[in-house]
Amino acid sequence: MKDEATMDLTPPGIDADSPDFDIPGGAVLITLTPGGVELAQSLKGALPGAAIHGLARRADGAEVTFTDMGRHVRDLYAAGTPIVGICAAAILIRILAPVLEEKRAGGPVVAVAEDGSAAVPLLGGHSGANRLARAIAERSHGTAAITTAGDLRLGVALDDPPRGWRVANPGAAKAVTAALLRGGRVALNHDAGDASWLVNSGAKFTTGCDATIHLTDRAVTPTEKDLVLHPATLALGVGCERGVDAQELQTLAYQALNAAGLAAGAVACVASIDIKADEDAVHRLADGLGVPARFFAAETLEAEAPRLKSPSDLVFHEVGCHGVSEGAALAAAGPQAQLVVAKIKSKRATCAIARAPHIIDAKAVGQPQGRLYVVGIGPGDDHWRTPEADAALAEAEDVVGYKLYLDLLGDAIAHARCHRYDLGAERDRVTHALELAAEGGTVALVSSGDAGIYALATLVFETLDEAGRADWKRLKVTVVPGISAMQAASARAGAPLGHDFCAISLSDLLTPWPTIEARLKAAATGDFVLALYNPASRRRTKQLAAARDILLAARAPETPVLIARNLGREGETTRVIKLGELKPEDADMTTLVLVGNSQTRHIPGQNQGWLYTPRGYAAKEPLP
Repeated sequence: MKDEATMDLTPPGIDADSPDFDIPGGAVLITLTPGGVELAQSLKGALPGAAIHGLARRADGAEVTFTDMGRHVRDLYAAGTPIVGICAAAILIRILAPVLEEKRAGGPVVAVAEDGSAAVPLLGGHSGANRLARAIAERSHGTAAITTAGDLRLGVALDDPPRGWRVANPGAAKAVTAALLRGGRVALNHDAGDASWLVNSGAKFTTGCDATIHLTDRAVTPTEKDLVLHPATLALGVGCERGVDAQELQTLAYQALNAAGLAAGAVACVASIDIKADEDAVHRLADGLGVPARFFAAETLEAEAPRLKSPSDLVFHEVGCHGVSEGAALAAAGPQAQLVVAKIKSKRATCAIARAPHIIDAKAVGQPQGRLYVVGIGPGDDHWRTPEADAALAEAEDVVGYKLYLDLLGDAIAHARCHRYDLGAERDRVTHALELAAEGGTVALVSSGDAGIYALATLVFETLDEAGRADWKRLKVTVVPGISAMQAASARAGAPLGHDFCAISLSDLLTPWPTIEARLKAAATGDFVLALYNPASRRRTKQLAAARDILLAARAPETPVLIARNLGREGETTRVIKLGELKPEDADMTTLVLVGNSQTRHIPGQNQGWLYTPRGYAAKEPLP
């Protein structure tokens, strides 16, 4: 007999390992102690896209820190983020009690003992908390303390069905579950999808009128005693002209569904030809239906020609297949599918619907629009990485970048395939990232600092512009900003960027030195605070001295200069010197040099003291 701490308490009818029961993604593991961080790191691998948030100065090793736990947890809950608190359940109860006004509001919440012995779903049991608890207990060899009656006695949660099923009227689930629990007369009306998850559960069905559960891909207007669940058995194929209005495509799609009496909740995906992968109307239709958009090559759609009801030679001449909407619907629904709505047209779009005899796994058909995130990870410290950057990295299947930057990311990209490059080879990195994304992947191309400041974002768009490849231009490209080196340096020193400033790279590998000289003279004349990027390397030792001499022609030798090296990384150093003392050996490629203007002031103090550049407040509003 199993020890009680490791007993399998999974209720009948539920397979905790089954891919049909998805674990909610993007959970935040809240930790308060070093032991909690250790457990969180162990659990993270079992929870897709999870992140570790810890109490500042107590939970070293957390990816994100907070000082006000109550506010932090309530903000996460309000955003619908799944919360796993490695702490006493009472702590989470007290924190969330003031905001528990709406039962279905917020995300799932699970409390986990610090030794992993128990995982207790506190909120949202049927919105993912029970599944989270089971996954955690399996990983920690503990117990998932499930208390919801439907799960325990029936083995199913009618308002939280397996993957591929959607509840049309979740508000009715409670009454129908109650009828089943008391042995009432509940009928099962099944005409679509595999119902074994329900038929083989602990629920007993009979004829009668206490309630009816409908498992159907048809549109049903339920009574108060009906619960309607739709299986994802329909593929919605669409074709359109470039730039079609999204409302026109949406109206046509619902016209097709309504005419055939089919439920929008049974649509598994919106499908089209790959040249429409960047068509906004297609993605907006898919988003409105809450399903993915999937795309097929023309030759794949042409293979469906024998099954088309409305083949067109004109379409073949234009795009290489005899039917886009019908072909895409059939290709997505599979070889056993039937075309239940032949092509219908609007002024600039077409639509067709195919029905599969089984639930369609939308992620396994066609190809999504490729996505490239160009991510600025900041100077290197996890605390300086933005939540948007963390989200992009968590979503990425492939991460491309200079090997040092990927090493700095550590566990944040442990789930992804990493493509490490030596220093340099920037175009190779960009090209590889674009190629991976063009295959339908979600890719993160990593830069230090801000991706758009002396980094790879500009090279991405330059490559897209010059290559002329249609498949690359159909990608969804998102630039994720990061904290730049000059922002980090300024923050370490105080506020030297408090007034007008500019940035100049001293590297003449891509920019001719005469151009750099002209910009330095302009910055000196304009009295800008100046951030000098790439100030020196082993081969470039003269540029920093030349820049100093240009600036000294317009600024006093006593002008304060900040030398910041390895910001946010091991071995970080900062020091303040005078412009007249600046030497090439003061800097290397890990250094940012920040030169004050004529008004920048240095306040001596601990370490290097403080730098600031006044904006003129004292002149406008004299200090008391």
